[in-house]
Amino acid sequence: MSIKPKKLQPGDTVAIVSPSWGGPSMFPHIYKNGLKALEELGLKVKEYPSAQKDADFLEDNPEFRANDINYAFLDSDVKAIIASIGGNDSIRILPFLDIETIKNNPKIIMGYSDTTTLLTYLNQLGLVTLHGPSIMAGLSQYDSLGEDFHNHIKTLLFDNPEIYNYQPYKSYIDGYPDWNNQANTGKVNEAADNSGWNWLQGNSVVQGKLFGGNIEVMEFLKSTKFYPDEDFWNKKIFFLETSEEKPTPDQVKYMLRNYGMQGIFDKISALLIGRPKEYSDTEKKDLDEVVLKIVKHEFGNQNLPIITNMDFGHTDPQWILPLGINAEVDCNKKEFKLTEQIFAD
Repeated sequence: MSIKPKKLQPGDTVAIVSPSWGGPSMFPHIYKNGLKALEELGLKVKEYPSAQKDADFLEDNPEFRANDINYAFLDSDVKAIIASIGGNDSIRILPFLDIETIKNNPKIIMGYSDTTTLLTYLNQLGLVTLHGPSIMAGLSQYDSLGEDFHNHIKTLLFDNPEIYNYQPYKSYIDGYPDWNNQANTGKVNEAADNSGWNWLQGNSVVQGKLFGGNIEVMEFLKSTKFYPDEDFWNKKIFFLETSEEKPTPDQVKYMLRNYGMQGIFDKISALLIGRPKEYSDTEKKDLDEVVLKIVKHEFGNQNLPIITNMDFGHTDPQWILPLGINAEVDCNKKEFKLTEQIFAD
């Protein structure tokens, strides 16, 4: 059974932590604009010590970062925990997490990119976690990302629907103008038309629990005790996205091949790939060819539903994807939906 937190309500308190990079200490104007978005949603903000702590200090003190997460879960006033931004070393905080405290005090925890370490590990322990916008990347740009994004955030976090059908956004953006210029606070780069999802293969209707995150961060976890065991992968709808580091299609190929060697493509129900940041149309086509080469041709998974160019990850606006919640992929109707409420009553 999944351990579900409760949904948000106006007036609830949200804890802000920096589990990885100390971005708020370097770009406080971007960070504070993200807090403003939470206040616009009717939420109260509680900053934990790591939130605006110096980036060098945070890098040197993973236990300090972990303690903020432990205390936030223990804090009865806090209803949700949101990461300030990603980074590259949050795996170092995992040994310091107080697992019993976290499991006994379930609450929303949300982020993406390097926060994949936290989200996937806690989900393996039973907790429903949310892959979604962070304070500085996604929420700070809230006012620029449009009504469809606003409705998505409000529906997923506050309404707790029994069924939720994901829809492609009409357009998307690759990144933000230079954060060193304070005039760019809250702004986004020019939008591009969204061509929709690419249904690479599959002709069935499949179900499974959502699981996944950033593909490069998942590489950090492999061969550690924080990586899923063999049986965990059964019937998962597995989602992966690439970072701002822009791994090439060939690099993604090697990462996917490793999943094939683990037998994971034989166990999961479907594979979802997020729209890669700053890829050209040619690179996107190359990536689709790579995914098919590995999954279909090298490992013989000819019937596994595969969808790419989906609206999650390092392009905006992005979805919230709840790890540990049942979902369905219908290849005939070209639909992807949640089939279970995210939160406890």
